[in-house]
Amino acid sequence: MSKLSDATRNKLKSVSTATVATALYKRGLRIQCIQDVHPLSPDQPVLVGEAFTLRYMPAREDLNRLEVFRDRSHPQRKAIEDCPPGAVLVVDSRKDARAASAGAILVTRLMQRGVAGVVTDGGFRDSAEIAKLGFPAYHQRPSAPTNLTLHQAIEINGPIGCGDAPVFPGDVILGDADGVIVIPAHLADDIADETLEMTAFEDFVASEVRNGRGIFGLYPATDEQTLKDFAVWRQKMGR
Repeated sequence: MSKLSDATRNKLKSVSTATVATALYKRGLRIQCIQDVHPLSPDQPVLVGEAFTLRYMPAREDLNRLEVFRDRSHPQRKAIEDCPPGAVLVVDSRKDARAASAGAILVTRLMQRGVAGVVTDGGFRDSAEIAKLGFPAYHQRPSAPTNLTLHQAIEINGPIGCGDAPVFPGDVILGDADGVIVIPAHLADDIADETLEMTAFEDFVASEVRNGRGIFGLYPATDEQTLKDFAVWRQKMGR
């Protein structure tokens, strides 16, 4: 059963990966952003969910022939059917875009099962088809169609590295137009609360800057008047 509450999930859907990165940095966590992954579609929804992981390794050809995919215990196939609804399938493909982590059929199956989204630091086959699904999906870049067996799936739901970020099963994944960040599970509620407050303040600051106000004393809020003005703005905006 998911440990991520609906309240925390909804809060995280309203904040940005950049704001979360700042909140994590305050806690000494500097490498939580998954590097060099991109949304397949600019219109896909914000991604929030707990990590369910899949790890690949370089294929040994005699152990990774096409017939292995007939095995129901094959880690890739099993991960597609076992990833819980509301979770995010996070794939360690060793930052190799040649590695086809999945294709449109498997990603469609994830979507139909209620999975929140999928992230790989490798590539997807059928990336144009996946982009049309309206399903949150992130990859490095498309895989060549012939590279289905370049890597082999080896482990489900263990700790992985994805795009240089550590990902443990149950960590909370947030993906937006800028990229994907990993929130350690035990920090998710606190980060959601803090970043919701940070977002309100940043929206206030952006409004003030658009109206011609300078940043000294405003951002960061080192002038007492800034906090007074922010309180008035929050009341006016219902934030």
